[in-house]
Amino acid sequence: MFENLDLTPIQLVLWKGLHVEGPGKPVKYNPESDLRALMLRQLEQNPYIKDLVKRLRRNPYIRRICGYGCEVPTEAHFSQMKKRIGMGGFKAIERFLRREAIRLGATHPFLAPGLVHASAVDGTDLPAWSSRDSHDTLRGRGDPEARLGRGPKSFYLGYRSLFLTDMEGFPLGHVEAPANRNEKMLVEKLLEEAAG
Repeated sequence: MFENLDLTPIQLVLWKGLHVEGPGKPVKYNPESDLRALMLRQLEQNPYIKDLVKRLRRNPYIRRICGYGCEVPTEAHFSQMKKRIGMGGFKAIERFLRREAIRLGATHPFLAPGLVHASAVDGTDLPAWSSRDSHDTLRGRGDPEARLGRGPKSFYLGYRSLFLTDMEGFPLGHVEAPANRNEKMLVEKLLEEAAG
């Protein structure tokens, strides 16, 4: 699945903040494997990291695809990785993956604006954490940018995430917005971002 994907150009981003050499605790899991696992989670549309960890523990084939041995990371490991790399790091990774998708898409003719003929758009609801008082919203803590939006079953506080991938699963673009934004309004921004 990831055999054509060379992550060498983003090694500095993936290894940011990790202890590489000298005395001390060595790195247990390769950050490239962690990134492959997170990409697999997105492609399979697993909403929770705990589901990804369960799938990695139960399926040796999935572990091998991602590059893990017999042991797999915990949920906390993935949370620490996300915090360590940060939003700027993931944006850089996303730009690299988009360029790789375009480079590897040589077998699929591209249109003039730079988009492939066959692609798919998918949206996901991302709930945000909040401990605000329901009667007095000035009390308590929460994500100040999160908004109330309509989910498949009820309303939720959080964000809306939209992905554009080609039909082989390579990510071409990604946008996030507060949950009160309509997905249809995000598609144009997503296409502009994918076109570069």
